Amino acid sequence: MTLQHNCDVLIIGSGAAGLTLALNLASHADVVILSKGPINEGSTFYAQGGIAAVFDETDSIAAHVNDTLVAGNGICDKDIVQFTAENGKSALEWLIAQGVIFDKESYQENPDEHHNYHLTREGGHSHRRILHAADATGRAVQTTLVDRVLSHSRIRVFERFNAIDLITSNDEDNKQCIGAYIWNRNSEKVESIYASKTILATGGASKVYQYTSNPDIASGDGIAMAWRAGCQVANMEFNQFHPTCLYHPQTRTYLLTEALRGEGALLRRPDGSRFMPEFDQRAELAPRDVVARAIDFEMKRLGEDCMFLDISHKPAEFIKQHFPTIYQKTLALGIDMTKEPLPVVPAAHYTCGGVVINKQGQTAINNLYAIGEVSYTGLHGANRLASNSLLECVVFARAAAEHIVATLDAQHKIITLPVWDESRVTNSDEEVVIQHNWHELRLFMWDYVGIVRTTKRLERALSRVNLLQAEIQEYYRHFRVSNNLLELRNLVQVAELIIVSALERKESRGLHFTLDYPEQLPNSKATLLTPIN
Repeated sequence: MTLQHNCDVLIIGSGAAGLTLALNLASHADVVILSKGPINEGSTFYAQGGIAAVFDETDSIAAHVNDTLVAGNGICDKDIVQFTAENGKSALEWLIAQGVIFDKESYQENPDEHHNYHLTREGGHSHRRILHAADATGRAVQTTLVDRVLSHSRIRVFERFNAIDLITSNDEDNKQCIGAYIWNRNSEKVESIYASKTILATGGASKVYQYTSNPDIASGDGIAMAWRAGCQVANMEFNQFHPTCLYHPQTRTYLLTEALRGEGALLRRPDGSRFMPEFDQRAELAPRDVVARAIDFEMKRLGEDCMFLDISHKPAEFIKQHFPTIYQKTLALGIDMTKEPLPVVPAAHYTCGGVVINKQGQTAINNLYAIGEVSYTGLHGANRLASNSLLECVVFARAAAEHIVATLDAQHKIITLPVWDESRVTNSDEEVVIQHNWHELRLFMWDYVGIVRTTKRLERALSRVNLLQAEIQEYYRHFRVSNNLLELRNLVQVAELIIVSALERKESRGLHFTLDYPEQLPNSKATLLTPIN
């Protein structure tokens, strides 16, 4: 018999979006947060740079909107961009009220305004508008919100639980989400959970690539589950590659924040010469897609394994004060960033597309919402502006909370969910099959669907992903679920969506660059995919 849990609201994911939503709902509903790993593990915790919002009197909402639109390269939803920017300051003030401590100007830096927040600048921004907690903003946000969540009597946290699939009603004309099947990694049993409202806050899918800045849990679970349930997805071809991940054999996924370049770090070739001014007039402060392609181009042109990020021309105390985490991390690896440049390579970082939602976070399925990186709001367009990601999490979590509170049925009837049937499956006897498919998927996605693409590469990738899907589905039908099998199943689905979206876009725009269509079309729009059920 499948163990069934019940709640008013099920939140799948425990990053900034999910935790913000939980805290905004807990006084109105019984909430369950599903966390695939420990509650502090996730992309939010590792976010370094900060959160963009208009706090400076010389800045403006209009400037933030314009910078976002420019970075999005013509296909942002202007109404959504305006909505996000307008709600940015109140979202940050809410975080501050929860106890998140952002850096303030020191008296020495600004003796007249030492009470103000220290604002940094990142690529694509026309003003200093990034609030941050040194170079570990995500950690400050995550740990503060986790503390608040764990102390709330109406929030239950299920740690080490994977969501397997959403459970929906059979009424195709009025399909509703009524919960999810979940895999308890502690007991290795499949359970179910009924909820009046279900929210996907599972983050992105960068683990589909061989090299990524993301933690292991970023396997596209929410996107894949929503697609299988019947939701539309959009703009899956736009995968942001962060230009500067540390290149070192002992740490293949360590991100070097955009704020380094915002504070004056320069990109150099191995011979010490700069190259960004040759690619863009904004040089090191160009948007991430431009910088990532420039680094990739120079690496391939010169046959080098990496380029270098150099901030050693700044005072040592300045570097240690503003980037203490990175300084200590790299020093432990034998690199003193106050005296020498840091070796860097691009790595998959952010999924700009996702599950299509409206301004309240609603999907096309009743009572199913999606917020954060798992979603497509229209904010990011063809490329995400730095430090708009955590902002999107908080803004849309609060908007979704308002809608959920207004529509939550206080007298809802608990439904007995269908029992999970594993009567015809056995324990896997060849885990190596999963591992082999896992490595093959991530390698060909990196080689064929990476920073620079061609139609032939994409077609070759699609052929491979179709074969993998058949193999994995056969495996899924015959063996009991495991963490690796569930993540691989989702990653292969997301890989197909990325490839199909990339093949549909017959131009180069933002993060999607193809040698077969190097020019931009005069008129372009989001790539929308609809499942055939």
